Amino acid sequence: MTEERISLDIPLLLPGVEDGGDECVPRLEQTLQGVKGIEQAHVKQNSGPPQLCIHYDPNLVSLATVERLAQEEGGRLAARYRHERIPIAGMFSADESAGLAQSLAALPGMIHARVNYAAGMAYVAYDTEQLTRSDIEHALHGLGYRVVVSDKKVLPTKETEHEHDHDHDHDHGVPSFLPVWIQENWRYILVALAGIFFLAGWLGETFFDLPHQTAVFLYILSYIAGGYDIATHAIPGLFHGRFDTDVLMLAAAAGAALLGEWAEGAFLLFLFSLGHAGEHYALDRARNAVNALGELMPGTARVRRGDQIAEIPVEQVQPGDLVLVRPGDRVPVDGVVAGGASSVDQSAITGESVPVAKGQGDPVYAGTVNQEAALDVQVTSLAADNTLNRVMQMVAEAQSQQSPTQQLTQRFTSKFVPAVLILTALVIIAPPLLGWMPLQESFYRAMLLLVAASPCALALGTPAAVLSGIAQAARNGVLIKGGAHLENLGMVKVMAFDKTGTLTEGRFAVTDVALLGGADSEGMTADQILALAAAVEQQSNHPLALAVMREAQARGLDLPSANGLQNVAGQGVISEVGGQRVLIGTPQLFREQQGQQVSDEALRTAAELEARGRTMMLVGRDSTLLGVLGLADQERSGVHQTMQDLLALGIEKLVLLTGDNEAVAQQIGRLAGVTDVRAELMPEDKVKAVRELAQAYGDVAMTGDGVNDAPALAAATVGIAMGGAGTAVALETADVALMADDLGQLPFAVGLSRASRRIILQNLAIALIVIAFLILSSVLGWLDLSGTVVLHEGSTILVVLNALRLLRYR
Repeated sequence: MTEERISLDIPLLLPGVEDGGDECVPRLEQTLQGVKGIEQAHVKQNSGPPQLCIHYDPNLVSLATVERLAQEEGGRLAARYRHERIPIAGMFSADESAGLAQSLAALPGMIHARVNYAAGMAYVAYDTEQLTRSDIEHALHGLGYRVVVSDKKVLPTKETEHEHDHDHDHDHGVPSFLPVWIQENWRYILVALAGIFFLAGWLGETFFDLPHQTAVFLYILSYIAGGYDIATHAIPGLFHGRFDTDVLMLAAAAGAALLGEWAEGAFLLFLFSLGHAGEHYALDRARNAVNALGELMPGTARVRRGDQIAEIPVEQVQPGDLVLVRPGDRVPVDGVVAGGASSVDQSAITGESVPVAKGQGDPVYAGTVNQEAALDVQVTSLAADNTLNRVMQMVAEAQSQQSPTQQLTQRFTSKFVPAVLILTALVIIAPPLLGWMPLQESFYRAMLLLVAASPCALALGTPAAVLSGIAQAARNGVLIKGGAHLENLGMVKVMAFDKTGTLTEGRFAVTDVALLGGADSEGMTADQILALAAAVEQQSNHPLALAVMREAQARGLDLPSANGLQNVAGQGVISEVGGQRVLIGTPQLFREQQGQQVSDEALRTAAELEARGRTMMLVGRDSTLLGVLGLADQERSGVHQTMQDLLALGIEKLVLLTGDNEAVAQQIGRLAGVTDVRAELMPEDKVKAVRELAQAYGDVAMTGDGVNDAPALAAATVGIAMGGAGTAVALETADVALMADDLGQLPFAVGLSRASRRIILQNLAIALIVIAFLILSSVLGWLDLSGTVVLHEGSTILVVLNALRLLRYR
């Protein structure tokens, strides 16, 4: 049997699916494997987007048929199985998210559901033949939640963000007849009333001889004000089988009333409602930091139509249109400058601190601000595909991904809560049966235990820190694509770097054209050899090829016609000029592809160039070596300081991985300030080097341009791509993208990740210590109910405020 293979990008076959682990992928594999002639279909993810590798027998099914079947089946699955992010209003506490996710997962046709309380989002995948978006919204409404309506497919804009805040502030039973300003501040008004009524009753009874009945009346009013929001959420939830912290607090307050402890119950509800108000206020700050990206996108663009200028919605702008951007306007599109010159503030996208000069042919990005003069911008992509939109989509997706610590706390909580409920029952029943205390006292301590063991701070500490960390990174031009990458980057001990375009500018210049004996025998000049090389290299976009082309253009050389280009990874290129085979590259290229020995003269000339820090390229035609080109690249400005900053942050090894020769690599390594240099590496050698470093030192980060180093980026614990704003592939392939082509952003990214990890661990410690202490104190009777609530709510607010410190990280 003859077998051939084909690899197809999964995101192209299944739009909306970003990795090979989605449930739609096995369905695609299973369907294709049922086709006669297709032997196997499986996911392959070495670098870049995941691919579906299909093994087929060409004698039974053609390549065209395999491609068509894969595309048709992928389209059918993509149409049937939907992946959506649904913004939710009405979640009142962090421990609701797991129960809500379970309720959604139980819907017929739901493939998977995840809920992020900190982000206020549900992430769902479902079968449209069994379930619709409307069904999900009805289910959420029935569970006591409301879907935030937005007509945007990206993060909310300023208008919808206001709606989001509005929903979070007063979603539960706010009387619609009240003035708008009261509706918008409903939660805070109720908290204030609860505090006022409680203080009036307690102070009056304690210091001013207020009759007990009057004080109880004031406490009841405090109960109503403090418990209104909680009750309108928790009581409907009970009818849907949802038993969470809010129910526990209401039960504890009711228990206090039954025991005649009205003041304590009123104080409990006041503190609990105050804690929730503070928690929501703090989380809204983190959400706003993320959603502020949506405010950068202008709603309209001024498009030139002949001599006229028409202002149209950005969604209607097409590639090729000419858009006028006035001074002070935000650029509404991704494009290139077709007319005019100005400076553009790109800080919101790339994090660059100073405006960047723009002239004809320079790229500009949607959401940046034109400063000095009018620009004509030729549109290069649809609004849905521009850089800002891609960043917003990826930040939203990053919020759905759980960090390792968050997964750990969820596993802990799933076992901890049932154990607490069992312990609570024992605290109620065992002491009276054993004669240790009366039932009234054991019931009171059980109420204390329920409040004490509610894992709010534990459930909220990590996602709040991840949300804040990702938001602060995005605001400073660093895209971190998930909590796992945020945590992992904070743990790396070793960082590996590509040379060209990473530690160096990546803009080579031809410095030498050395003639060999073959050129003398054929009567060729240096310009003729350069023209021959440029004819071949004009088919490539490699930095070395571009340097050869620039030098040929600068000399005004006429280039012969070249046919076809074969790229030999790590060695060079092969083409055909005038019916003769032309090779440009390393000595190894000539040995392996041409089967010829490289002359001593050529090796000696190449060695001399390398000793002077040049990158060399042999040029040959058929079996004749004609010359050697020497090219030089410069290290990036400030790269040495960047390396010192990384060492100061605790990075132990800075390793240069390059395919260049040892002499050039060592020179660049010394100038850059790395600790180790590994040279003359093929792409597969770089992958091997990354794995060896990981085995020796643990977590490894690899920084490259996101194109040539994709395999090494994928092999590293964290792959970091340079220049994410300019290359879509950098955004897609890396775990972290530095949006500006600026290595100086790297210490910020590492420092922020380290700070995020410290705060996550701090929050974990705070939550566990407080829970352990409160459980012990409730069982032993060290604290009363109000003291327990103070510590419980205080720890929850503390972890959120601690997480918000990341929004000020510089």
